[in-house]
Amino acid sequence: MRISRRTWMGANLLGAAAAGTMGTLGLEAAPQGAAPRPLPKAFDSLKPLGDRVHPIAAEEFAARCDHARALMASAEPAFDALYITSGSALYYFTGFRWGLSERLMAFVLPRNGEPLFVCPAFEADRLRELAKPPSEIRTWQEDEDPYALVVAGLADRGVRTGRVAVEERVPFFFYDGLRKAGVGLEFASANPVTIGCRGRKSPAELDLMRAACSATVDCYRAVFASIEEGMTERDVNALIRSGFGRMGLEGGALVLFGRWAAQPHGTTTPQKLREGDVVLIDGGTSVEGYQSDVTRMTVLGAPAEKHRRAFDTVHHAQEAALEAARAGRPSGTVDDAARGVIAGAGYPGGYKVFTHRLGHGIGLDGHEHPYLVRGSRTVLAPGMTFSNEPGIYLTGDFGLRLEDDMVITADGPAQLLAPGLQPSLEHPCG
Repeated sequence: MRISRRTWMGANLLGAAAAGTMGTLGLEAAPQGAAPRPLPKAFDSLKPLGDRVHPIAAEEFAARCDHARALMASAEPAFDALYITSGSALYYFTGFRWGLSERLMAFVLPRNGEPLFVCPAFEADRLRELAKPPSEIRTWQEDEDPYALVVAGLADRGVRTGRVAVEERVPFFFYDGLRKAGVGLEFASANPVTIGCRGRKSPAELDLMRAACSATVDCYRAVFASIEEGMTERDVNALIRSGFGRMGLEGGALVLFGRWAAQPHGTTTPQKLREGDVVLIDGGTSVEGYQSDVTRMTVLGAPAEKHRRAFDTVHHAQEAALEAARAGRPSGTVDDAARGVIAGAGYPGGYKVFTHRLGHGIGLDGHEHPYLVRGSRTVLAPGMTFSNEPGIYLTGDFGLRLEDDMVITADGPAQLLAPGLQPSLEHPCG
């Protein structure tokens, strides 16, 4: 199971929603044998994505391995192999997923030679079904050392000494076992290879991310149209999950009201929506594994002048970030541009009210390299994708964040992956 930021920060909300504590909306599970309770009318327009989804082709997965080999060769000093276990990197290079357990299932990509899989013997048939095109699979019994198989497989491919790149999310015990078995090998972070591959998205990846962002905005539109005074954050979360479900997707969000929206990652305090409260929804879904991360907000009833001022400021900060996010520039300058708008509008500078970085990379993981944070010197390149999420958080009063995903272009400012920025407080989804 992959634990995302969204899952972690919303666990108390989603867990309660799953438990059926949706009293206000009447969305709790119907008694056994009774018909399911209908969703509000606004959800009728939500349909499965169907032929709008185009999975990554087998040829692209193969090209990713070739790209990794080229980056291994160009590294200084060069890498001789790449070592990956369960996680998004495994999917990125192979096209299938494998749950993490204490038993080693490893994918080894040598710079020269054919890939190698090592897995428990009783899992071999399942792995053969998943690993396409087929590669060599070496299996180990429960009383055998799987790391010795990895070392032997590398030796058979001419790698008896040299550098092995270890993917950053490999659990320590999987790394430590290989380190002890491969006494002639040197181990180093695979980031120059894996980030070099995954940091720039292909046209096919971008299409999937656009589909995820569009689906998120469509779901939010139905949710905002259905919000009423007296709802809890759990009620709204139930609507969000149901909306994604109508599209054949899984998704969720962090939901915050009023003064609790000043805590960017939420609260464990139960909330109930009242007239004049900010309503902030931050979440998304995935399409073929590719994530969206979108935040929209409104005010229940008539917004106050403080809300309008904060909204206009954050909206302008988003626009400034889009303009600043250009190929060839350091990534930290994009954070600077958004932060400068907020300070220029008279709000305290630094991290006093805009309390977090501007954005994070996004793709197969909701948060991945690189990041848009003050001082970062990563050079922006076409195909890099980020969240763009400035905010203003006034503790004890309210918080406001707008978030969209964007891609760096070859020439000009970044382009949105969602249909558009939030146009106004009254119309969060256009």
